[in-house]
Amino acid sequence: MVEQLSDLLARNRRWADAHRRAEPDFFSKLTAIQQPDYLWIGCADSRVPANEIVGLQPGELFVHRNVANIVHPYDPNCLSVIQYAVDTLKVKHIIVCGHYGCGGVLAALGPPVEQPLESWLAPLRVVSATHADELAVTRTDDARWRRLCELNVKAQVASVSATPTVQAAWARHQPLTIHGWIYDLHDGLLQDLGVTVDGQGRG
Repeated sequence: MVEQLSDLLARNRRWADAHRRAEPDFFSKLTAIQQPDYLWIGCADSRVPANEIVGLQPGELFVHRNVANIVHPYDPNCLSVIQYAVDTLKVKHIIVCGHYGCGGVLAALGPPVEQPLESWLAPLRVVSATHADELAVTRTDDARWRRLCELNVKAQVASVSATPTVQAAWARHQPLTIHGWIYDLHDGLLQDLGVTVDGQGRG
């Protein structure tokens, strides 16, 4: 275990050295106030590295990740991230990004799991129940899983849009748009699910 951690530290040094060689002032630039245009709300899955899949460098994407990219209306962690991103960083876009093959979504399709994960998945179970008729006639278990991944993203876009921070930003005509995307592990591609909303009521 110690050797594995030492390897991570060695990888960090090589990473830092490579950046300094390519751009000597890379880290000095990062010490300046961050001004990203985007907030990414994604899944904590280790196979979905937010910056990498959109080709952005450190400092260009403000990131919040949790199991199944859920936006709980009473989660102080997520709500604080949204508040800081919108009120302080003045991001122009919030991207809610789910992914096919999400373990949290799969868990919500099955029996109750142990706490605290079961409580965390409660909003996702609501989404599943709301769309039970559609999911019931979906041909295969895999297709049902994929569809719930999409429905979850759409529901979380609605949750973000309803937060007091976002509503207040729109009330003062601050430019801010919410997007719903999904990532496919099989080919590395993102898809826009067409649920974009802004303060003008446009989707």
